[in-house]
Amino acid sequence: MSKKKIAVVFGGISTEHEISLKSASFVIKNIDETKYEIICIGINKKGNWIFYPGDIENIADGSWEKHPDCTQAFISPDRLKKGIVKILSDGTISKQSIDLIFPVLHGKYGEDGTVQGLFDLSGIPYVGCNLISSGICMDKIFTHTILDYNKIKTSRWRYIKSKNIDNLDKILEDIIDDLGMPLFIKPANSGSSIGVSKACNYNELKKGIKLAFLHDRKILIEEFIDGREVEIAVMGNEEPIISRVGEIEAANEFYDFDSKYILKESCVKIPTDLPKNIEEDIKKLAKKAYEILDCSGLSRIDFFVDKNENIILNEINTMPGFTEISMYPKLFKNIGMTNKEIIQKLIDYAFIERSEIDG
Repeated sequence: MSKKKIAVVFGGISTEHEISLKSASFVIKNIDETKYEIICIGINKKGNWIFYPGDIENIADGSWEKHPDCTQAFISPDRLKKGIVKILSDGTISKQSIDLIFPVLHGKYGEDGTVQGLFDLSGIPYVGCNLISSGICMDKIFTHTILDYNKIKTSRWRYIKSKNIDNLDKILEDIIDDLGMPLFIKPANSGSSIGVSKACNYNELKKGIKLAFLHDRKILIEEFIDGREVEIAVMGNEEPIISRVGEIEAANEFYDFDSKYILKESCVKIPTDLPKNIEEDIKKLAKKAYEILDCSGLSRIDFFVDKNENIILNEINTMPGFTEISMYPKLFKNIGMTNKEIIQKLIDYAFIERSEIDG
């Protein structure tokens, strides 16, 4: 019996390019090569799609791009010619069929519904949430709006668009009056805490807004939640599997990019020492949010638990980090899954989701 072909897509033009490379290396190493043939498609920072035939070990550090046998390639949106189109050095075209896409892409143009739309056109099954749920979960303003409507508690928030900055001083006065200080400033569409800052005074708020606008034309401003940062992993389609709750004790003042991927001082506690009823409530809220936002495949959902034991949903990540230190695989390993079992289940759910869509 021939092996099914899985195209792992990694890299991308987002600010999370380097994390994607590390995640892809982790995912590829944990795909069962006795069952699947792995085809690597990298997207460099310029947006070029490249077929990579080399060693997995060269993906994480970015040296994959220098392989002499790399060639231009892209996934065809043509359902009658499903698969990868390679443009060879002599200008000729080579086609290769694929059975599944595993998009290990974080942030803009990877986790926001854009490539999911391409995959939907192609008719090829893919791991992760669909176009709409990916786009909504990536945009923190849409996420807050939908969760608030469904009575899932989030932090109090306001947003600003770049077209409003001419009247910025008046807007900020109103926001401070409404939300108080400190405040968190976030690009509406960004992950790994890139472009995120905390403001304790007016000048820091203006500086944080300037930083956030470097990453998006819309920014979210949230009240400060004095509480514990906890995360939970979800896997599946109709009846998702929910992990135990894990807690982050960040090395920096908040769980920023360095705390997540660089500093060794950040600590992870799985499971937490939260009261059992609080953990069960978090699990119920995670499942409810996952279903409301029509997620499938996987997501990591982040919460705060404040000093009064109020549970506040912070954000939903539809393609969370898959590095050795990432919370998503750690949370499922805690309930007895190996890394290979986690990746296999995600592949299985992708095939199931597509078969249900196609009827």
